[in-house]
Amino acid sequence: MSRRRQSRDRSERPEGSGFKPRSVSARTPRQKEYIKSVVDNDITFCFGPAGTGKTHIAAGMSVQMLKRKGIERVIVCRPVVSVGKDIGFLPGTLEEKIGPYLVPLFDEFSCYLERKKLKELTAEHVIEMVPLSMMRGRTFNDSFIILDEAQNATYNEIRMLLTRIGQNSTLVLSGDLRQSDLPSDCQGSFEEIGRKLVQLDGIGLVELKEEDVVRHSLIAAIERIL
Repeated sequence: MSRRRQSRDRSERPEGSGFKPRSVSARTPRQKEYIKSVVDNDITFCFGPAGTGKTHIAAGMSVQMLKRKGIERVIVCRPVVSVGKDIGFLPGTLEEKIGPYLVPLFDEFSCYLERKKLKELTAEHVIEMVPLSMMRGRTFNDSFIILDEAQNATYNEIRMLLTRIGQNSTLVLSGDLRQSDLPSDCQGSFEEIGRKLVQLDGIGLVELKEEDVVRHSLIAAIERIL
């Protein structure tokens, strides 16, 4: 039986405070299993093809916990692989450098937060979006941490992130095992680590399938053919 975190007796933020009334809901049995795993465990690994709601559900659950004041901040990260591990040569501030990689995450959060509220929480670092390579040395208490596109993270990066989790925190790692952009000899770490650690109490693993695709009816067929 997985550990359940102690719930905090805090009042919910009122409607009209920038939080949309939309709530997280499962549209398939495996999505329901995914939501339950995040609620019941401290760490959840989620494997699944594009369009199965991996990021959408994680973003929604983090906002829901933030609204209920069960956490103090949301940390979101992605591996930056298309320009290599060093993004320092790109022009602009850190936010400008990593912005293109985090746009899909902003889209998911905007489903649950008014645009103005999302910008406000981001500016205040209540919602913080950072590249995975810059997570070393940090500890996250009272936080909801999301690693998106985890199939593009190396073994050492995932191991490093797992050790960042602090008290009263949730970590969700999600990715599509078939869409890694890493060199072939570096692929597979996300799945390997997830299957190794699922035996531990407090860690869950959920596999979403083509039948769980909810984005567009053609996506499942495209995944199946390609």
